[in-house]
Amino acid sequence: MEYICDPNEPVPPVDRGYVVSMVVASFRGCEDVEVHLFKPIQDSAEAQGFDWQSLLGEPIRPGQAVDSEGSRKVLLETFTAKERNQLVEYLQDRYASKLSAIKTSVLDFPIPLGLTALSDVDESGSLGKIHLNEVPNFSLNFQVHGLFDLSQHKPSE
Repeated sequence: MEYICDPNEPVPPVDRGYVVSMVVASFRGCEDVEVHLFKPIQDSAEAQGFDWQSLLGEPIRPGQAVDSEGSRKVLLETFTAKERNQLVEYLQDRYASKLSAIKTSVLDFPIPLGLTALSDVDESGSLGKIHLNEVPNFSLNFQVHGLFDLSQHKPSE
């Protein structure tokens, strides 16, 4: 299993902003399925302490009127450095034989307006979610879900 992390990644301007994905070697008949991990429950008290003016940028599509709620949730679904490290260690210990890779990075700031949070993506067709915190013997003290899209991966042979 490969761990992919940029050693020169920037430090986010707030305590969270770290993203994690895992690549499952074989999943639901497909090879190397990337699962984007996120925190499904956000702390509204934490969100009130953020300087959203500096954290949020321009709309994805210039001139388009957009709500900032999705982009705010994108940040709140990310992990702190401590949570990221705990999650990576958990995945390495628990799923090393099933994973091809674990990837971590930092969100780009400012976060564009008009994004859809992973928790807001509907499961349908090839899109699905994994609820890692519902797996027996889940040992982290925060919830972790994952979003995958099987249409982006080749079928297993």
